[in-house]
Amino acid sequence: MIMIRKLLLTTIFAAALGYGSAAAWNPVGDRIKTQWGERLTADNVLPEYPRPIMERDEWQNLNGLWDYAITPKGAPAPAEYEGEILVPFAVESSLSGVGKTVGEKQELWYRRTFEIPAKWRGRHVMLNFGGVDWKTDVWVNDIKVGTHTGGFAPFAIDVTAALRKGGNTLVVRVWDPTDKGEQPRGKQVENPHTIWYTPVTGIWQTVWLEPVPETHISMLKTVPDVDNRCMTVEAVVEGGAADRTEVELYDGGRTVARGSALGRGAVEVAMPADVKLWSPESPSLYDMEVRIYKDGKVVDRVRSYAAYRKYSIRKDEQGITRLQLNNRDYFQFGPLDQGWWPDGLYTAPSDEALVYDLQKTKDFGFNMVRKHIKVEPARWYTHCDRLGLIVWQDMPSGGPSPEWHMTRYFEGREAERSAKSEAQYRKEWKEIIDALYSYPCIGVWVPFNEAWGQFRTVEIAEWTKAYDPSRLVDAASGGNHYPCGDMLDLHHYPHPNLYLYDPLRATVLGEYGGIGLAMPEHLWFPDRNWGYVQFNTPEEVTAQYETYAEKLLQLVRRGFSAAVYTQTTDVEGEVNGLITYDRKVVKIDEPRVRAMNLKICNSLEQP
Repeated sequence: MIMIRKLLLTTIFAAALGYGSAAAWNPVGDRIKTQWGERLTADNVLPEYPRPIMERDEWQNLNGLWDYAITPKGAPAPAEYEGEILVPFAVESSLSGVGKTVGEKQELWYRRTFEIPAKWRGRHVMLNFGGVDWKTDVWVNDIKVGTHTGGFAPFAIDVTAALRKGGNTLVVRVWDPTDKGEQPRGKQVENPHTIWYTPVTGIWQTVWLEPVPETHISMLKTVPDVDNRCMTVEAVVEGGAADRTEVELYDGGRTVARGSALGRGAVEVAMPADVKLWSPESPSLYDMEVRIYKDGKVVDRVRSYAAYRKYSIRKDEQGITRLQLNNRDYFQFGPLDQGWWPDGLYTAPSDEALVYDLQKTKDFGFNMVRKHIKVEPARWYTHCDRLGLIVWQDMPSGGPSPEWHMTRYFEGREAERSAKSEAQYRKEWKEIIDALYSYPCIGVWVPFNEAWGQFRTVEIAEWTKAYDPSRLVDAASGGNHYPCGDMLDLHHYPHPNLYLYDPLRATVLGEYGGIGLAMPEHLWFPDRNWGYVQFNTPEEVTAQYETYAEKLLQLVRRGFSAAVYTQTTDVEGEVNGLITYDRKVVKIDEPRVRAMNLKICNSLEQP
């Protein structure tokens, strides 16, 4: 009921300030749409709290209709705006209501007004952006309050000093060079084709306001230690020092563990003897509250959650290095998940849509998902935590052009990136890891995909492992191979193939499959679609899937410790998904695929 009242207040504020005429908004274009996109209305866009890993009671959602304008790069702020855009959908998307390409020679401007509730007075107000691609400048009441570069990590700006009573004006300017720059961008290109997709420019995740005390928690870093039966929780504090940090863990509302530490020290929480392990088969989560004290009083508290689990590698009885979960050999098997939507591009039309892909992944019998050169909104990772899906998290690729990447891949050479490009990569990779550090589902960090912008591989892999020793590192999935990280990752299409083997690291099949089936009425391009192999019916696709799966089972015994099938859904011109791009048709015999997948996932279990 409290949340409903908050949403109503937000809507009332918007209406009072002239934002926005929901009746005037409509999706643009005639391409396929999801059922959630078809039901979307402009007055209730992604209303859920956007950061479940660190939640406070009070916040204000700024999603909805904003003014927008597109101007030449470097031009002054527009005197007049062109129309309205539905935030947080990228300007190129159908659900934005705009559907325009911006490009590297232009900039995208946003404007809206907001009011601060009277009860927030005396506190600091943080303006939070879940994701904006790529360079963002922000003004509040004509005062510049911040700048951020990076398209995939959240960022927050303290706007308190720029606020005034009554209406406040927020202006955002975004510049995104897409593939004309060297910044991390994933699969976006100016001219989409084959495996390269539509550009995504501007705000693409929830924007929201949140009041915090002067001394407040800005980030949590939670690390379980299964071997020593404890949990370490570090609260990163801003705005002054805290005297004490206190952590309490709950199971079904019952306190099961607590701990505290002075100052900014990490809290070590001893776990109970009957502690519940997290796994895809039993995704047990503990609710958690973290409090910081100053002068003996609680000055900030956040709700969170944690899981008790361990990712590691170890040789089995045959001398094969295996991935382990909670100190047991565990074969990780899941789909390549690109996270694109025909109506929202990077942005799912609703939280229900976001869950759909993950629930189907579980229904298909997988225990893992590889998030392919994209980062999702925070709620996606919480859904993985709750459903029980291990995540291999890719760093979005960048650097020179895609065609240049492929040349270097076949030549076996690393990228020659500029110093500025290398520095931007490192900055964004750290921001991504920081943002996702405490989500239990993440088991593997993947700094590079194939040779797409791959540079200083050993150094990057070693830094990643040192920065987060609790996860495994897949230095270059299918890329130029170096003796670093925790695994040797092979790509082979269409059938599985174990053509290299590393006795010291886990050997995994990072990509295979790509069985294509074009479904009429569910295609992004009516006449130019492709898969690594093409078939005509779901029966043929299912039979071929089973053939590849049987071969994979044989290769598990010979040394594979994980595998990734391409892919969860069709994406634009790719029709090799298990589900159509609009999520309206499952293209395989689900019970048969599930039975085979469970057999593979359980292939390392002891009899």
